[in-house]
Amino acid sequence: MEHENTAEKISKTQGPQEVITGDENGARILFNFSDNDLELRADFMPPLGKGPPLGPEQLHSAFERLNIINGILWDNIQEAIEDCNLNHRPVKGVLIARGEAPSAEVAEYFEINPLLKEKPRRNEENARIDHKACSPFIIVKKDQALARMQPKKAGKAGRNVHGTAIPFTVVRPEGVSGGENTRTEGNLILSNVNGQFIRDKNTLNVKENLTIKGPVDYNTGHIIFPGDVMIEGPVMDGFKIYSGGSVLIKQTFDVTDAVTKGDLIVAGGIIGRGTALIKAGGELRTKFIENCRAAARKSITVDSEIINSMVYSLDRIEVSEKGKILGGEVYAVHGIRAGGIGKKQGRATKVHCGIDFTVEQEKEKNNNQMRIISAKLVKLREMMEAEQDAGRRARMEELKSRLENEQKKTAARVGELLGAIKADENAAVEVPGEIAPGTLIEICQVALFVTEPMKKVRIRFDKTSGKIISESL
Repeated sequence: MEHENTAEKISKTQGPQEVITGDENGARILFNFSDNDLELRADFMPPLGKGPPLGPEQLHSAFERLNIINGILWDNIQEAIEDCNLNHRPVKGVLIARGEAPSAEVAEYFEINPLLKEKPRRNEENARIDHKACSPFIIVKKDQALARMQPKKAGKAGRNVHGTAIPFTVVRPEGVSGGENTRTEGNLILSNVNGQFIRDKNTLNVKENLTIKGPVDYNTGHIIFPGDVMIEGPVMDGFKIYSGGSVLIKQTFDVTDAVTKGDLIVAGGIIGRGTALIKAGGELRTKFIENCRAAARKSITVDSEIINSMVYSLDRIEVSEKGKILGGEVYAVHGIRAGGIGKKQGRATKVHCGIDFTVEQEKEKNNNQMRIISAKLVKLREMMEAEQDAGRRARMEELKSRLENEQKKTAARVGELLGAIKADENAAVEVPGEIAPGTLIEICQVALFVTEPMKKVRIRFDKTSGKIISESL
């Protein structure tokens, strides 16, 4: 009767529950239920003195009274009872029943493309890293996947040790959504344009333009961008710029290498180191150009000076009336205007217009190729005269034939280019200031070497006489 009263008490009491054998000195079991009664652990206490040991019958009765019907671990129970009875010591925290935990339902959500997550910049002292090539900007291409839909994951209810169902929860992950210049197609968020990927909290955007608030240095690395670029600070030496659009630099451009598909505008001037190269697919506008090579498909406009540089334009070169071209060599298909050209002392200045410099460069390339072929043929003919072996001589004849054919093709190409070099017979050089002695002016491949100062002149090619003439401005 005492046993039944104890069991009845257990079934109604929260927290730890105790089961005894019926003898005050007998073995005892202390039950501990976890949250939601998902697990049941027990402490097995040995009898006192000659009290009765613990047997399975006490557990069966307790399980029945406490409604323990699910996930009973009889092997754990048997091992704990034997240890407790034989060694006469407490065995605590034994897992004697375990239910099934519920599996949460996970709602569908868009997960960002792992390749677009920001990567920390490496700072290992001994690592061989080109820090100029490390960029903090993430560039994406048109139609690139920015995020993918993760499908809904079904939930599953659990059961506690009483066999009672435990409902599952619903988890709604914080996904991402598409923003500027993106679209959603099926289970993907895609970019509509080439540009800079920017994550604003959980919104994914793609910017067609790149704005750099400070300088281009080790914090930015080289700038490689498919659209327009605006740089509010200076560009430091050693850093390259490649743009699929136009580039605006608000301060000085210490140029190493720059290629733009559109215009290049430099408010602070361009400084090179002799080997610096600029290629602009549109206009080039700047305060000054110094010690570099610069080429533009459209006009080149300079506020002050072009100094010791190679400058090429497929349109015009315009230097302000107070500006000068000093040293170096400039080419412009449709003409040149500058405040002054050359100086009395120092490096000579050469000015070319009326010709397509790209054709001229290709002609020179082919002329060099012809010189190489001619040298090879001379050497080959000398070897053939001394060669006695018929097989080797036949192979030499075959090589000579190939070189002669290549020589003819190259000569024909040079002839074609000669006819295409003259691009504008109306091109002129206009100087409201002075052209210094020592300056070479070439228009449509006809040259004028300036031996005396020339002031306020317009120099052009006279088609009737085939000579260069000068006119007063």
